Formats: sequence, structure tokens, C-alpha cells
Amino acid sequence: MIAAVTLIVSVLTAIYTYRMNPIYRAVATVEVESDSPQLQSINDLYHQASNDDYLFLATQTQVMQSDNLAWTTMEQLGLDSRQESSAPRSAPGQSAAQMAAAQKAVRIESFKSGLKVEPLKESRILEVSYESSNPELAARIINALVNNYIEFNFRSHYDFTRQASTWMEQQLDDLRKKVEKSQQALVDYERQNLIINVGDKGTITDQRLQDLSRDYTTAQSDRVQKESIYELVKSNEGQIGSIVQNAMLERLEEKYNDLKATYSDAQTQYGPNFPKVVRLHDQLNEMQGQMERERKQAIQKVRNDYLAAVGRENLLATAMAKQKVEVSQQNQRMIEHNILKREFETNQQLYENLLQRLKDATISAGLHATNIHVIDQASPPTTPVRPNKPRNILAGLLVGLILGVTMAFVHEALDSSVRSTDEAERLTNAPALAVIPVDRDAYRRKQLPAQGTATPAGPSGLGLAVLKRPSSPLAESFRSLRTSVMLSTAPRPPQTLLVTSPQVGEGKTSTATNLAISFAQRGGPILIVDADLRRPSVAKTLGVSNEKGLSSFLTGAHTLDEVLIQYEGVPNLWVLPAGPRPPDPAELLSSQMMTATLEGLLKRFTQIVIDSPPVLLVTDGVVLSNLVDGVILVVASGVTARGALARARRVLDNAGARVLGIVLNKVDMRFDTYYGSYYGSYYGPYSESYYDEMTVSNPAHSSTGGRSRSKDSPRRA
Repeated sequence: MIAAVTLIVSVLTAIYTYRMNPIYRAVATVEVESDSPQLQSINDLYHQASNDDYLFLATQTQVMQSDNLAWTTMEQLGLDSRQESSAPRSAPGQSAAQMAAAQKAVRIESFKSGLKVEPLKESRILEVSYESSNPELAARIINALVNNYIEFNFRSHYDFTRQASTWMEQQLDDLRKKVEKSQQALVDYERQNLIINVGDKGTITDQRLQDLSRDYTTAQSDRVQKESIYELVKSNEGQIGSIVQNAMLERLEEKYNDLKATYSDAQTQYGPNFPKVVRLHDQLNEMQGQMERERKQAIQKVRNDYLAAVGRENLLATAMAKQKVEVSQQNQRMIEHNILKREFETNQQLYENLLQRLKDATISAGLHATNIHVIDQASPPTTPVRPNKPRNILAGLLVGLILGVTMAFVHEALDSSVRSTDEAERLTNAPALAVIPVDRDAYRRKQLPAQGTATPAGPSGLGLAVLKRPSSPLAESFRSLRTSVMLSTAPRPPQTLLVTSPQVGEGKTSTATNLAISFAQRGGPILIVDADLRRPSVAKTLGVSNEKGLSSFLTGAHTLDEVLIQYEGVPNLWVLPAGPRPPDPAELLSSQMMTATLEGLLKRFTQIVIDSPPVLLVTDGVVLSNLVDGVILVVASGVTARGALARARRVLDNAGARVLGIVLNKVDMRFDTYYGSYYGSYYGPYSESYYDEMTVSNPAHSSTGGRSRSKDSPRRA
């Protein structure tokens, strides 16, 4: 399936590719610089997004693909009259103008279908291409389109600049009058309110308030400092010398301490009444008085400084309060002043900017420069861009392969048939007795000459594989089935075996005949009974007569010895054909006569193999399953449905049958890795050639046929 789908899709793709008309593509590259004027000062007057390259290039791409530019190019090259056949027909009630507009729109769309404009990555370059079946026409269209785009871009810039200049000249006169009027109003207001401007520092009143505020802050800091010193002095009068750093007081204290030390030494040495000691005592008292007077003077000085600082602070606070009132009044007057001033400055700035832009626009209009540059002009292409035959064929091959694989998986997923022994064992809960490979070499075998040999029975001789091809993998599979059956009920092998299948065409008859032949080759006597009274096949497979058989015996038309046939190809094999088709096969098979017949045959044959109808179609096989020692269920790989197999097992279980196992028939060894490798290595080409030589040299071994049972028919001891 994969190969077929892949081949079909590839062939169809190749046919379609080779029947396509070749399409040529002409390409030109254009550099589009940022859309800014020669003088940057008027940049914001047109295209505010010009600094964004991406948006600008996207805009220019759409401009190049516009209907107006396309129609101009078509008229220039005379393409507007070549597409009359594609123009729409006039509708009822449509005017001539509407019809012409519709025809024009259709022609433009047809023209633009081959046009493509793309910006190159990380650059300001546009790639313009046009596809057509005529390579020369494609190149002419691209070159004409690019030239028209450049002309359109230049003309739009020039017209805009001229329009801007005219508008700015008109606005400039109005702004000039506004500037003069606002300036005069500002000057008059300053003269009336005595407002003197000192530049960036504001007015004189503001400057004076700033000075007073600064002086008040300094006086306040000085007062705080002197107040702290005064409070410290009052609480520590004994240390005033070090606090206020009075040099005289510090010297007096130093002399007092020295004199006191001298007095203490003299008093200790001479006593308190000694003249020198008395004199030193008077000096200490005098010096102590001087120190007290000096301390009082220092304290008074600190207090005076503190009071002076407080007074200065109060004066500055009063002055600043008055100045604040004056500033507040001045600010009220400055509100109107600032409004007039801002109006004047705004009008003056607008006037200056507009005047500068007018000059720039006048210069830009005379530069006649463009921001579009052609890098590569389009030339007639030599090779078509479509179809790309190798790529299309390869794509068709890949698509066909993917489609084929998908279809194969879908087919596999939808396939509900049994394909492996594991799956069959799981559905039936019974062991796999053997795996029978599919006979794919049957169509290659040549029929042996009719002289001295018989033609194999059946479509391909599959029912006689053990006899016709004893060295083949097929024959070995049936011998393996014989061994599995013999060991299935060890130590006593089953004597009566029923071979059936869920449905028709699953290989039960060929399995039954080959199993019976393999039993007969091992030793006999062996009997194969064709209990499929509706569609008998054993007689046809073995090449014996079916004129009389089981049905005629059960109805009393013939005796058992008359219906038993000894198979000439295998001396130990006996055949009981189905006989003529009766009107009620199920009634005959479920009769006491059938039970008695099987009991009688067990005394005369070692094993009895019964071929029965499918269990899901009729009840014949279900009836016979209770009369035998074991049932062999034949399953065709890839044919038998899982549901049918499971239902067949349930039917046999409900009937009380003993299922010995299953036989997986028609297994394709090419796709089964385990069985394929085993049989492929064990049965090689030499065994097949040996088998062919053996069949040709011993034609009697392959002959078929039978004769009626004679009086010396085998009897069970």
C-alpha cells in the first residue's frame, strides 16, 4: 500500500508539474532611506513615524502596491487594454461608470496578482518582483513600476513642501501682529505697577525679602547660640572662665591656685600666726575678691550679648513681616504680569520657529532630492521560477510516502483480524498447536505431465502438502501439528478429533486432510471423515468419489463397508466421504446412529479425524464437538475476525466441547520475524529442490485416488 500510494502521488505530481506553464520572475532592489527632509528642523511637519524604520518601510511597501501606482504602470505599458477577456460582464441596471470602475478594479487585481514587494531583513532595501509567463514583460513591468514609484515619491514631497511654505507665510503675518500686541501690553503693565525686573532673580521686592530672610535666619541662629551660653553660665558660675574663655579670669584663677598652695605649705611649716602666713592669707582674700568681681563682669557681658541678639532677632522679624506683606501685594500684581509675559514669549517663540521653518522649506523645495535609490534594475530572467520540477517531484514523493504510511497505519488499525498466536491464545484461552505458513509458491509450481501421474486435487494441492511436498515448511508445519495433538492429552493421545473453524475459507479441510495423512504416515489405520454434509471438500481434495458416504450410511442407503474408501496414496489412510447432501444435515449428525457409528469406528481405527462445518454458520460442528475427544480450531491469519474467534470459543464452551488448541493458518512468513527467520533458515532452497526431484523421480508417490474398502479392511484388535 505504501509503495502504491507513493508511486501514484509521485506520478500525478510529475504529470501536473510537466504540464504547467513556466512562470518567470523579474526582481529589482530599491533602497528607501529614512523619510526625513534635507533640513532636520522641519522633520515633524510630515510623517511623524519616519524615525521608525519598520513602520516606514511597511508604509512604503503598501504604497508600491497601491492601485493608483499599478494603474499608472499599466497605462504606461499599454496593459490596460490587454485584459478585456477577464473583465466582468455588465449587470442589469448597472451604469456605464459603474461598469468601467468594476472593469478597472478587476484589471488592477489581475495585474497585482503577480506583484510582490518585500523588505529585506535588517536593511532599508525593498525587493520588488513580478511573475509572468513572459520574462521580457516581467522585467519591463518592474522597471516601470519602480520609476513611477520614485516619481510619485518625489512629487508628493515637493508638493507638500510648497503647500507648507504657502501656509507658513500666511501664518507668519498673524504671529507678527500677536507678538507686537503682547509685548506692548507687557511694557504698559510694568510701567503702571512700577515692576522692575532684575533678571532671573525676580523683582527688587523679592530680592529684598530674600536678604531679610537670610539675615533673620542668621540672627535667629546667633540668638540661640548666645542663649545657650547664658543659660550654661548661670548654672555654672564657677566655670565661667572656661565657658566664655576669659583670659584674665583664667590667669587670676591660676594665680589663686598657686597662692593657695603656697599658703598651705607655709601654714603647715610655720603655723597660722606666723607673719608670712598672715600676709599670704590677706593676699588670698584680696585675689578672691578680684575673681568674684571679674566673674560678675563676665556674666553681665554674656547676658548683654544675649539680650542684644534677642533684640536684633525681633527687629529682623518685624522687618521681614512687613516685607512679606509687600511681596504678597507685589505677587498679586505679578500674576497678570506673568500671564502677559508668557503670552509674549509664546508668540515670540512661535514666530521665530515658523520663520526658521519657512526658510528651511524654501531651501528644501529647491534641492529636488529624493530618498529612493535603485540598486539593481530588473533584467529578463532566463530560468522559470515555477514549476521547480525536482522540488515538486520530491515533494510529491514525500507526500505520497507520508500518505501511504498513514493509510497503512489506518488500515492496520481498522483491521480486526487475528494475526499472531499470542492474540489467538489470548482470545480463546487455548494453546497454539501449530503455525501453518501461507502457500505462496503454489502458483509457480508446474503441473506434472498427465502420463502416469494424477493432477493434485484442490486449487493448489494444499490439502496434500504432507504427501506432495514432504520436505517443505508447509509439510513440516502439519507434522508439528500432529506432534502437538499427540502430546495434548498425554499419556493417552486423543482418538477422535474434530477440525473446525469459526467461518468459511479458513483452511479447516486442508488442515484435516494433512493431519490425517501425517497420522497415517506415522502408523495406522487412520480414518478421515467428511462431516461437512452441506459443502463437502475432503473427497475433492483427496481425489476420491463422493457418490456415497456418511449421509447415505446414516440414512441406511449403504452399509459402512460400502462407504469406506482406502486411499491409495497412503496405505494406512481410509476416507469416509460426506456423500450426497441430505435435506437435514444437523438431524443426521445429532442422531443416535451417528453416535453409534463413531463408537463402531473407534474399534477399527487408531485415530479418526473429522472435518466439520464452521461453528458460527451452522450447528453441525457444535453437535459433533460433544462426540469427540478433542476439537482443533483453525484460525486464518489476517482473515478471522477477533470477535468471530472469541464467539466460536464461547459456542464450543457452552456446548461442553474440549478444545485442544488452535491452529494459526495462512501465516505470511515474510512479515512474521520469528517464524519467518526460523522456517527460512531451516528449510532453504536446497530442501525445495530436493523435494522437486523426489516428486518427479517417484510419480507414484504423488498419485491420488482411492478404492472401496475390501473384505480385508483393517479392524482394531
